[in-house]
Amino acid sequence: MNHVFVTRLLPDPAMQRLQAVDLVLDVWPEPGPPPYDELLRRASGVHGLLTLLTDRINARLLDAAGPQLRVISQMAVGVDNIDLAACTARGIPVGHTPGVLSDAVADLTIGLMIATARRFFEAHADMRAGRWRTWEPMGWTGPDLHGATVGIVGLGRIGEAVARRLQGFGVRILYHNRGPNPRAGELGATYVSFDELLESSDFVTLHCPYTPETHHLIGADALARMKPSAILINTARGGVVDQDALVEALRSGQILAAGLDVFTPEPLSPDHPLLRLPNVTALPHIGSASIATRIKMAQMAVDNLLAGLAGQRLPHCANPEVYEN
Repeated sequence: MNHVFVTRLLPDPAMQRLQAVDLVLDVWPEPGPPPYDELLRRASGVHGLLTLLTDRINARLLDAAGPQLRVISQMAVGVDNIDLAACTARGIPVGHTPGVLSDAVADLTIGLMIATARRFFEAHADMRAGRWRTWEPMGWTGPDLHGATVGIVGLGRIGEAVARRLQGFGVRILYHNRGPNPRAGELGATYVSFDELLESSDFVTLHCPYTPETHHLIGADALARMKPSAILINTARGGVVDQDALVEALRSGQILAAGLDVFTPEPLSPDHPLLRLPNVTALPHIGSASIATRIKMAQMAVDNLLAGLAGQRLPHCANPEVYEN
């Protein structure tokens, strides 16, 4: 009988599917992730793992699990917490959940642009603290999204979904990818160099994957190229931004503000300098946090897990080269 460890309690439809299958099911019951030592222990002898971004899956863990491990299924699009090369070398397919969260993240990105520019959280805090005394001609003012120039770094699934939404705001859309996107024309997006995007954009929004090439892509040099009136939005991965450089740029007025849903590390300490700045709108990595999206992500993760246990090709595999051998 197959033995599976699930590193967090999943939404009911997905859990019910797993409970209906003839397997030994071990589910981590706590709201936080299992500590790494506990992950090592629980993974020992399993045939399948269903993981989250918070779980570190490296060669040591794969060795601890044993040669019978047939599949790792992650309830996330990104897999930067998983050593894909080590999994492929051991013949273990890794599942993920691409595409499902594009619309939810795009919706949140637009919301974060508006909330940051129009200072929603700052105004809300002032109101609750009794600092709203009267209507002021320039009280809590900020830049408009409509009519602005928006630079999208990474015009993939999520970047395209953001561009489609931006068309309703009458903005000028610039984008930068490793190469031009053939659908950019229908989205009204113009391909430019990375430097031109930084220098021309009123909003710079990040939708690129986190890789060695994009590590600290937005660092001191990139921030120095942005307008003093520019706003940085990050709903991609925390590591794409050099947080220390961003704190300095926000403090010095090098850029106007930042709206952030991702950080390094996560969770971010409540006393981190970013969370003490009035020109930062910060959210706890909730880009995919719509009810329907999270349920669909869990269902896709179960689809991948069950396919792997049955020896079938995963519907959504992050390392398809594993099937070449």
